[in-house]
Amino acid sequence: MTRKMVAVVDYGSGNLRSVSQAVMHVARLADVEVRVTSNPQDVRDAERVVLPGQGHMGDCMRELSESGLLDAVLHAAAHKPLFGVCVGMQMLLDRSEEGNTPGLGLIAGDVRRFQLQGRTQPDGSRFKVPQMGWNQVHHALARGQGAAVSHPMWDGVADGAYFYFVHSYYAQPTELTHSVGEADYGGRFAAAIARDNLFATQFHPEKSADQGLRLYRNFLHWQP
Repeated sequence: MTRKMVAVVDYGSGNLRSVSQAVMHVARLADVEVRVTSNPQDVRDAERVVLPGQGHMGDCMRELSESGLLDAVLHAAAHKPLFGVCVGMQMLLDRSEEGNTPGLGLIAGDVRRFQLQGRTQPDGSRFKVPQMGWNQVHHALARGQGAAVSHPMWDGVADGAYFYFVHSYYAQPTELTHSVGEADYGGRFAAAIARDNLFATQFHPEKSADQGLRLYRNFLHWQP
């Protein structure tokens, strides 16, 4: 029997080492192969795909295109579970204010920069951009079969659990139903977005201890 394979996309940008190690850690018990790859065919052959991203959105989009992986990622986004991380989440939207950069257009919306100049937090300290550190994420509830339910990727993750963020920009999806997790930093923002077979987080699950590993573990079994 062929082992299932998860591809972590290596397009020259992103925190590949920490993401791949976290996914490999949870994959061992699931008998799933994790392949860090710059080969488009691997991405097409994989059962699931993780799209990391770190740094400037414009650089990430350019490197994804120049790597030859763009078409394979778009194919994956149309056919199989895909997990975007940090800038890999922002890339799923239409456009970013960071360099007025077009995204992949897979989830309608824009990426905005925090505008927190001169504002203070409840403890009297000034808001800093980027937001760097731990913050609570609350599950956004959707109406499903008459009951309020959270996204299945949150299974086993407590509402209000803390995750690790490093970012100056945040996603603003057009449809509120695509925001499936919210955090507060000078105002509520989408910390996790989803549509159909796509799920993505602004925070770094691989740097978020047990609750982050739980998300990656859920991804291995998620059937959207």
